[in-house]
Amino acid sequence: MPEAKPHAEPCERNKGPILEVLRQYFADRRRVLEIGSGTGQHAVHFAGALPGLTWQPSDLEPNLAGIRRWIDEARLLNLQPPIALDVCDPWPDAQFDAVFTANTLHIMSWAGVRALFAALPAILEEGGVLAAYGPFKYGGGFTSASNAAFDAWLKQRSSQSGIRDFEAVNALAQSSGMTLLEDRPMPANNRTLVWRRLGS
Repeated sequence: MPEAKPHAEPCERNKGPILEVLRQYFADRRRVLEIGSGTGQHAVHFAGALPGLTWQPSDLEPNLAGIRRWIDEARLLNLQPPIALDVCDPWPDAQFDAVFTANTLHIMSWAGVRALFAALPAILEEGGVLAAYGPFKYGGGFTSASNAAFDAWLKQRSSQSGIRDFEAVNALAQSSGMTLLEDRPMPANNRTLVWRRLGS
């Protein structure tokens, strides 16, 4: 009996609102790198809804088999096989005009967040767009009691995790030559931040 596909209920809940953002900012994009594809649900949904994009999933090696099960079932011509990517290790020698990541910045270490943004100038073309979905703090404060509780749970699970400060993340983006286009409120006290990489 084939192994069941991994499934995350939050992906089902947030894929619609995230797609609205991607339809706006990825409409003229060609090749997207998804960092931290997780179960693979987002990759299948967004590639199916945005057939003009070539969607490249990526994640840590242990997660790739589950992502492949989603991809193999979907049979989408614009959805690539997933690649192994640890943000703290060497990145693929490839270029993309868009990068998407969801619910990753608060899971990885702060060193990982810094490594992610430091790597972007090498793989994101000039004029390229980055969209990052997840919870953020503002001015050091949480936007909801549920986010504060979630942050405490994250830190209990791993001292390296935690909801990131918007200001600190935006400073990393600026240091990588990016400018903020939008900070959009999303359901369940999340945000989608969208940046564009400026020309040199």
